[in-house]
Amino acid sequence: MLSRSLDHGVLVVTVHEDPGAGPRAEFTAQIRDLVHAHEPAPVVVVIDEAAATPGVVGALVDAYGECGDLDVLTSVATHSAFARRLFEAAAALNGSRLVVHSRIDVAVTTAYTVTA
Repeated sequence: MLSRSLDHGVLVVTVHEDPGAGPRAEFTAQIRDLVHAHEPAPVVVVIDEAAATPGVVGALVDAYGECGDLDVLTSVATHSAFARRLFEAAAALNGSRLVVHSRIDVAVTTAYTVTA
C-alpha cells in the first residue's frame, strides 16, 4: 500500500492503493508517524491513480491536521485531477493549507528548495 524513498533529503511516500474503510485510521497513523519520524525534513506524499479516492484524500487531510503542531513542510503530488479537486474542497471546508502539486518532480524540487 505504501512505499517510501528519499530524494534530496525529502521523504517521498507513495500511496499505491486505497486501504479501504477498515484500515483507514491505521493508514492515517502511518502517514502521521512517517512525518513525525522524518521531522524537520520535508515530506511529499504521492498518490497513484489507484489511490486517488475520497477515502485516501480524507485520510491524508486528517494526517496533515494531526501534524499541524510540527514545523514540517508536507505536500501532496498526484496526477489525478479528481483528487486535486477533493483536496481543494477539503481546504475550503477546514482551512487546510496542504500544498497539492500535479507533478511529482515539482513537488520534490519545491520542498527541497524551500527548506534548503
